[in-house]
Amino acid sequence: MTGVIDRSMNVLIMGAAGRDFHNFNVYFRDDERYRVVAFTAAQIPNIEGRRYPPELTGGRYPEGIPIYPESQLEDLIRDLHVDRVVFAYSDVSHEYVMHRASRVLAAGADFLLMGPEATMLRSEKPVIAVCAARPGSGKSQTTRHVCDILRSRGKRVIAVRHPMPYGDLAAQVWQRFATYEDLDRHRCTIEEREEYEPLLDRGIVVYAGVDYAQVLQQAEREADVIVWDGGNNDLPFYRPDLHIVVVDPHRAGHELTYHPGEANVRMADVVVINKVDTADLDAMIRVYQNVRSVNSNAQIVEAASPIFLDDPAVIQGKRVLVVEDGPTLTHGEMPYGAGVIAARRFGAAEIVDPRPYAVGSILETYEKYPSTGPVLPAMGYSQQQIAELEVTINSVPCDLVIAATPVDLRRIMRTRHPVQRVRYELQEIGRPTLEQIIGEWLEQLDEV
Repeated sequence: MTGVIDRSMNVLIMGAAGRDFHNFNVYFRDDERYRVVAFTAAQIPNIEGRRYPPELTGGRYPEGIPIYPESQLEDLIRDLHVDRVVFAYSDVSHEYVMHRASRVLAAGADFLLMGPEATMLRSEKPVIAVCAARPGSGKSQTTRHVCDILRSRGKRVIAVRHPMPYGDLAAQVWQRFATYEDLDRHRCTIEEREEYEPLLDRGIVVYAGVDYAQVLQQAEREADVIVWDGGNNDLPFYRPDLHIVVVDPHRAGHELTYHPGEANVRMADVVVINKVDTADLDAMIRVYQNVRSVNSNAQIVEAASPIFLDDPAVIQGKRVLVVEDGPTLTHGEMPYGAGVIAARRFGAAEIVDPRPYAVGSILETYEKYPSTGPVLPAMGYSQQQIAELEVTINSVPCDLVIAATPVDLRRIMRTRHPVQRVRYELQEIGRPTLEQIIGEWLEQLDEV
């Protein structure tokens, strides 16, 4: 940081209830050179209007820090005398980032992106990070596969998930999830359950929260290896000893045009090109060349994510409602996911368009993301939104619900239609494999 100032520099952090809080905790909280005067909120509903609580802000901020809508950015820079704006959320195009930068610069403040040296925490235990170039690339199934490999080699594995603190922040400083009862006790949203449930089903303990120094301290007590399970396409919060990044040839080119996904690709030790069984060959070649153009040292693994259903025969001839993973459809910009693939593959007579039946915030989601196709994003950032999702599902005239979200919707709502769940796991194709790479990495650790 340069320049002579007579007072603490006023900082505003632009975020979405994750990376923004982390950057504050590890860099700004105790540094008297800076005074964080506000957060702004984007992407996730119902974040603005809250305060980052004094239980987390420390003694320099006894009243906490207010969180405002990002739409008020210019007014906040003026009214709060902001000197520097830190951009701290993920899965946005490079063009999007620079438009925000232009708004900030035109309002008279500096615009800053914070890098790994300033924000990554070091662990006493080995860390494997699983990140992505875009949401919906296959990061979650890759995380599960990595955990399976480590456990098969006798390692105690703890998964630490990128934050999703949409509830009471003071109560979410650090959280441990080992059972479904833990999910209920913490009143987890659908977005949280989508990430936690498949790991819990394998007997893998998951940690998450708001203060990731405290999360790390807790996780290290029971882990031989920590697996960082990334969110969106964000960078890891912990410095990885092995950095795995998943890319998606269905969105060829995005690995070089989204923030901070491109940075992940450039930093990766291993790049997994997923969905090679369903992607166009030219798109796969383009992704491969793009990866190689910015990271010539990464090992490249090819993989597929085949789908599994309990009883695919029941889909034949049915009018189906397809429920897909929410973030993949919204800021992930995919028009459909595994649910539509299952409906088509197993002979559904019709995919019923849910948009005419959407209510409340579900309807607002379609308005905000008009590229979403005739499928239902499993939005559930609050109990009210879960209730509105339930009403929407039950209002659609269909014979069957195909649920391709990793969460079991039947555990958290009553559906009047039968539900057929779609699951997907990572299947590696050819060599090298993650098992080979991780095996060699573990051998190197043993030699140290």
